[in-house]
Amino acid sequence: IHLILIWLFLWNFFRFIAKPCAINLGIQDSGPHRAQPNAILEKVFTSITKSPDGKRLEGLSKQLDWDVRKIQRWFRHRRNQDKPTTLTKFCESMWRFTFYLSIFLYGIKFLWSAPWFWDTRQCWYNYPFQPLTSRLYYYYILELAFYWSLMFSQFTDIKRKDFLIMFVHHLATIGLITFSYMNNMVRVGTLVLCLHDASDFLLEAAKLANYAKYQRLCDAFFMLFGVVFIVTRLGIFPFWILNTTLFESWELIGPYPSWWLFNGLLITLQILHIIWSYLIIRIAYKALVRGKVSKDDRSDVESSSEEEDVTSNSTKGVFSTSSNGSNRVNGHVASGQWPEE
Repeated sequence: IHLILIWLFLWNFFRFIAKPCAINLGIQDSGPHRAQPNAILEKVFTSITKSPDGKRLEGLSKQLDWDVRKIQRWFRHRRNQDKPTTLTKFCESMWRFTFYLSIFLYGIKFLWSAPWFWDTRQCWYNYPFQPLTSRLYYYYILELAFYWSLMFSQFTDIKRKDFLIMFVHHLATIGLITFSYMNNMVRVGTLVLCLHDASDFLLEAAKLANYAKYQRLCDAFFMLFGVVFIVTRLGIFPFWILNTTLFESWELIGPYPSWWLFNGLLITLQILHIIWSYLIIRIAYKALVRGKVSKDDRSDVESSSEEEDVTSNSTKGVFSTSSNGSNRVNGHVASGQWPEE
């Protein structure tokens, strides 16, 4: 039910809030250049392959009496036809920015008065007989419904290079939320949720600035996102969260039956944090050495982005604003361009 309510709210948010904001910022609802109609190439594209190899290109060239480069250009344009417009991606990022920021502020307000926020050992006192308040319940349910929506949208959105990493991330997150709720580990669960929400809204803010062509603002948000991400995921998460789940819980309540699975999921998240942090650091290094970074290396790169026109590589800044408008982190980044999430 909560998932359905989120989808209904999302539809109204796109129509009455995000889209008018995008239009006011001058973002047009115009798609990429459409490929010239051709029955033979269309049949190959839909039935055989979207990226023909050299041998097939030569065969099509002889069959149509077209230059090979013209056929390559046709397939590139045809692939781009199916990609969402910049306005659509702006609306998606605005929705995620709104949710991440709202849930983060709610989490901070809720946890500020919670004793386990200041002393993580409180997560295990009287476990598992700890009360589940209504505020805590709704915090959990909203987060769970949102991550389920991200999981489903991965299969309807364009495929990105970090699809598998983000899929594992969403599975681990949903597994952790569900598992901790069923085992009444909600206290430490709220700490994990709030920590992860701390940087995500900054990434979406950077994307919004990129789509609106405020490049300096985009770069500033991305650099701030990188700092917060690395501090929270490589610093606070292992030394605050993993410390209490691995050592304090063992000391206070012993090796409970679900201890291994719970910590295994948390360690899986930490491995993903390390991978993404490496990619973010690589982008920052390029920015310092070269004075610019044409693309982000984490999660918003479409699978065919490396085949775009050379002119798309000329854009300065952390994000690339190429003709395909590639960008998404529901996730996060993968070599060369913005891939999530």
